[in-house]
Amino acid sequence: MLTQDSTTQGASSAPDTEAPLTGERPKAPARSKKAAILGWAVTLSLTVVAPIITYYTLRDHGFSEFAALLISSAWPVVDGAVHLAWRRRLDELAIVTLVFIVITAVVSTVGAHSARALLIKDSCVTGLFGVLCLATLLTPRPLMFYLGRKFATDGTEASTAWWNSLWYVDGFRKAMMTMTTVWGVAYCIESAVRVVLSYTLKTDTMVVLSPVLIYAVLGSLGTWTAIYGRRSRRKGQERAAAAAAAAAEAGEAKAESTAAAEG
Repeated sequence: MLTQDSTTQGASSAPDTEAPLTGERPKAPARSKKAAILGWAVTLSLTVVAPIITYYTLRDHGFSEFAALLISSAWPVVDGAVHLAWRRRLDELAIVTLVFIVITAVVSTVGAHSARALLIKDSCVTGLFGVLCLATLLTPRPLMFYLGRKFATDGTEASTAWWNSLWYVDGFRKAMMTMTTVWGVAYCIESAVRVVLSYTLKTDTMVVLSPVLIYAVLGSLGTWTAIYGRRSRRKGQERAAAAAAAAAEAGEAKAESTAAAEG
């Protein structure tokens, strides 16, 4: 969601600094907070506000529920295109996003063509995201590593290299695995809840409620992730301080031992 530098070096090709396993966290380079806010504003406008307005406008002009819902679902594609043009490159997370856009488009045109069926299919797509999160736990790096890099850096080579180097810091890998597990389970549950609600509530109600649920879950997960991340970072700093103190004591003891042996 953050603005990207015009450098031709993509995030995925930035140097993956292989720092030694340590509890010391390297200092992060500066990044633009204004760009982050602007990115979120664009995304919320195109993925929440615009779809709702489009749906009800089309319904007022005589479009069927299915047609209005299908057309309004094109706005997230626009959001993806905007950010792709903004970043001027594809990285791992952007590729995953584009894949899900294609999956959503294909799923929307398969099977029963009704508004309720489309809502159910859309709910299943978010469930698929949860399954993907859990599946990446079996890969070299979990999905939250790449998602975290998107929000924690501004996309420049320096900031991306900094994030990549954190993979070799004690505790960071465990935090990424834990976050990915929680996000995966949460989205599987969110998907199941929305499917049930799609069967029990009216379509007009679900058109408003569905994106609200999506971003309520996202907001809750974001808040938990921020709290968990700060706690993990604090523990890492405590481990680093303890390791530094132990190293200092060992150094002093060795120096005393050497001085005694020479004396």
